[in-house]
Amino acid sequence: MTDPTETPAQAKRRRLINLGEAIALAALIISALGLWNSWSKRDEKPAVVVEQTRSIPLALRGRVEDDGKVLAISPVEAGHALESLTLTAPGKPPVELGSEPRLSASSVEGLISADRNEGDGSLQITLDARYIETGIERRGNGRYRLEYRWVGGGLFEGRSLRLTRLTRN
Repeated sequence: MTDPTETPAQAKRRRLINLGEAIALAALIISALGLWNSWSKRDEKPAVVVEQTRSIPLALRGRVEDDGKVLAISPVEAGHALESLTLTAPGKPPVELGSEPRLSASSVEGLISADRNEGDGSLQITLDARYIETGIERRGNGRYRLEYRWVGGGLFEGRSLRLTRLTRN
């Protein structure tokens, strides 16, 4: 109830105090709710987010060096590190190439049949690899086509084999 002796300024002041008390009470309630919320989630274990990396299949490429006398074989993905590479051709013994594979034309000559010594040709091969990806040792293989051409045969030189390309089948 209002006091009859109260002036309008005093009434306004009393109203402002009540409004301030209401705001303080609302802030206290909101803080209490926030504290209760964080307290109730305290027992939950934190979620560990680990990004799973998917394995990328091994793909190899060949780079012709020394005018086709050598074919340097390397993984397409930078995250793959070769440990060993073995080349096999149908009906022929396997050829070990090591961890930094460089295939020479002279080693391929033994894989090509004797009747095939003119012009361009290709050979179906299988490359078996051991490699490291994200710290894990993996194995992979693939069928490739090794393309070559015979050159030379002049007056003083014999025919020689040049490797031209390595493609995936």
